[in-house]
Amino acid sequence: MADSGKLVSAAVEDYVKAIFKLQQENEKVSTTVLARKLGTSAAAVTKMMKQLAENKLLDYTPYQGVRLTRSGELIALEIIRHHRLIELYLQRALGYSWDEVDAEAEKLEHHISEDFEDRIDRMLDFPTRDPHGDPIPTRDGWMEAHRGTSLATAEPGQRVVLMRVKDSNPEALRLLTQLGLCLNIEMEILDAQPMNGPITLKLGDNVRTIGRELAGHVFIEPCTYPDEEPIIVCS
Repeated sequence: MADSGKLVSAAVEDYVKAIFKLQQENEKVSTTVLARKLGTSAAAVTKMMKQLAENKLLDYTPYQGVRLTRSGELIALEIIRHHRLIELYLQRALGYSWDEVDAEAEKLEHHISEDFEDRIDRMLDFPTRDPHGDPIPTRDGWMEAHRGTSLATAEPGQRVVLMRVKDSNPEALRLLTQLGLCLNIEMEILDAQPMNGPITLKLGDNVRTIGRELAGHVFIEPCTYPDEEPIIVCS
């Protein structure tokens, strides 16, 4: 991945990664929003924003929030690449579950070398997605856009495949596992109750009910072959 040209601290990496993810969610990245995401004070965020702007890692527009420059994006994409490769390594090589890998990767993402990153990449056969279905940035700083629409908006009669899940809530991931949901599983939407009521899914011969809040953690796409029976791929 492109070099930013200077040594970057873990704190800077955390900030640019958080800003990048908020931009992906189409949120206006204000001091308040960023402080909430990082669990810190607005004063600390303001101080760091000034530092990032001085180093030309972000631009600030009054009343529009901040936005990363390309230099800032490259740093964010590099640390996201580290994080997601580590997550996949932890899952495949060490048997971590998808609700465990995010916290462990957070501890390690700042400390691996580019050579170590490349070795993980080769060992995993150059993967494009992490255990949650999120795209892994390429070595030269490009990342595919997020795919899928929220399961919470699904309509009865749809046959869909689970493309990705939010990685921010381990409890939600454990609940999804208990329901038998995993990446690439195909399912039919049997019912979706009004007024934010539960959604009923058919997974093979099994019927499961999921609440709308939990369904909001799941992103789906239509099945490629909608007339075929769902194929269960969870291990």
